[in-house]
Amino acid sequence: MKKRLNTILILSVLGICCAQAQRQLTMLVGTYTDGDSQGIYSYRFNQETGEAMILDSLALRNPSFLTISHDGTLVYAVSETNDEKASLNTIRLSRSNGSMRLLNTVPTEGADPCYVATNGKYVLTANYSGGSMSIFKLSQQDTKAELTTRFLGATGGPDQSRQDTPHVHCSYFTPDGKYAMATDFSADRILSYQLTERGVIGNGVAAHVSEDSGPRHLVFSRDGRHAYLMSELSGNVTVFGYHEGKLEKLQEIVSDSVGARGGADIHLSPDGKFLYSSNRLKADGIAIFAVDQQTGLLTHIGYQPTGAHPRQFNITPNGQFLLCCCRDSDCIQVFRRDMKTGMLTDTHQDIRVSKAVCVQFK
Repeated sequence: MKKRLNTILILSVLGICCAQAQRQLTMLVGTYTDGDSQGIYSYRFNQETGEAMILDSLALRNPSFLTISHDGTLVYAVSETNDEKASLNTIRLSRSNGSMRLLNTVPTEGADPCYVATNGKYVLTANYSGGSMSIFKLSQQDTKAELTTRFLGATGGPDQSRQDTPHVHCSYFTPDGKYAMATDFSADRILSYQLTERGVIGNGVAAHVSEDSGPRHLVFSRDGRHAYLMSELSGNVTVFGYHEGKLEKLQEIVSDSVGARGGADIHLSPDGKFLYSSNRLKADGIAIFAVDQQTGLLTHIGYQPTGAHPRQFNITPNGQFLLCCCRDSDCIQVFRRDMKTGMLTDTHQDIRVSKAVCVQFK
């Protein structure tokens, strides 16, 4: 009997510890450093209460976008500069205490890298002013990224003030693991690349979008059947069907209804039932859409005002909170999500960070 009680007690303690671990996330914040920020900040974020506690910081110039490796031990962060110091940084992350240590820095050979993605074998950076996507091959330990290839974007869009030179804004791996895609902002198209044993090779145009769109950020449904594009200039969200590296346009719906030409980020809720897209420059906020689970098509159901310049946002893995980086308000707003309706409520638990522009969880 005593042995049985001890076993029950041990299982209970393990259950409590597991629940606590699931509530606590490691959260990383990227910033622009032309204000008071020093670089990247790590936090412990409670995805049940919305509370955040700062853990560590790492001095780095303009780490405007970052991503975390699958096992949570490495961070790949860009240094978004318009000179030869534009680079990809590899950082060691301790999830136990949030400490960070810079391992190495490699030039992107493309100015203003603003997006980074990894599949554990390659790292991609989208270089906005460089008009290119850089391909880095990782070492076996994932700690050394070697630049192997650059693919160039093009022009062709009608906006001579915004599309006069090539811009690549997002680089993304497809869920099937076979392809990568890049948003060719100035040519109003999405480019496709095949992942092969020989490396990453061009696969042509995945899709053309409406002219004067300025395609910016891309996200895929978890089942890989659909992709959703946020366009900066048109302020529209485009829904695509996906198959073998190509995209078929299914719907185009307004996110920015005031013509601000500042569409920014886009994310699906973890259950795939709702889609959110951020809009800047006028009527700053997040558009909310319901997703038809069969067709992938969207219905606009709401709009949540935010602080100034909501450049990027993210949703906690349990779906309970949406955190929005409001660059010009120097904060990250914490919104609670109603998982039945998709609506957002400001918790007024703002995380004060100078020029916050990227938030990621692990």
